[in-house]
Amino acid sequence: MATAKTRSRKSRLWLWLVLLVVALLGAAWLAWGEGLRKTGGVGSAYAARVACSCRFVAGRSLEDCAKDKLEGMELISLSEDAATKSVTASIPLVASDTASYREGYGCILQEWRG
Repeated sequence: MATAKTRSRKSRLWLWLVLLVVALLGAAWLAWGEGLRKTGGVGSAYAARVACSCRFVAGRSLEDCAKDKLEGMELISLSEDAATKSVTASIPLVASDTASYREGYGCILQEWRG
């Protein structure tokens, strides 16, 4: 049977382990987060514009357009708003961009908010 002292020691060990993992994740975000955000922003903008053109210019379904994503774009999810003829591409917690179809212009990205 474990004593209170042993349980307390295990609890402190788990606490330190959790704090170490959080610190490592924070350090990784500081080291690579800005680059990931910029790269993810470019990828989501590209995916939104291409998927919007595929959907509203070529007339294909969004599911069929998703097959056109390039290698490395697996984390990007696509969603459409048929009422506004727009497609949003997003990477969870990293980036999201929307492209809308405009008659005579094709699909254009919404203005970036830097």
